[in-house]
Amino acid sequence: MEKPTSVEAYFESLPYEPRAALQKLRETIAVAVPEAEEAIAWSMPAFKLGGKGLVCYASFKDHYSLFPMSGRTIEAHRDELGGHVTGKGTISFDYGERLPVRLVKEVVKSRVAEVAAKRR
Repeated sequence: MEKPTSVEAYFESLPYEPRAALQKLRETIAVAVPEAEEAIAWSMPAFKLGGKGLVCYASFKDHYSLFPMSGRTIEAHRDELGGHVTGKGTISFDYGERLPVRLVKEVVKSRVAEVAAKRR
C-alpha cells in the first residue's frame, strides 16, 4: 500500500470487509473523544488531541489493530482486553469478531486522561 495522504485515502484503499471493520472502530473512537482531530500518523489513520497523538489504528491482512500509543493505557485494561493484546502497544481484533465497543471507548478515554495529565 502506498503511504496515504489522508484518512479518506487510507479507507478508499481497503477492501470492503477491512474497511467496514475499521470504520466501526473509527466511529467508536470519534464518539469517545469527539473533540479529537483525525490525521495520518506513521502512515496510519490516527486521532490527535490538541495536536498530540492520541491513538492510531490500521488494517492488516487477517486483523485490524488499535494502537493507544501508551503501554500504561494497555496495562490498565489488560485483564479486560485479554488475548486482544498482541504486542507491547497493540490491541488486535479479528475481522469476523464483534468489536467490543464499550471496552474500546474505555481504552480511548483512559488515553485521553493520560494525555491530559501530562499537560498539567
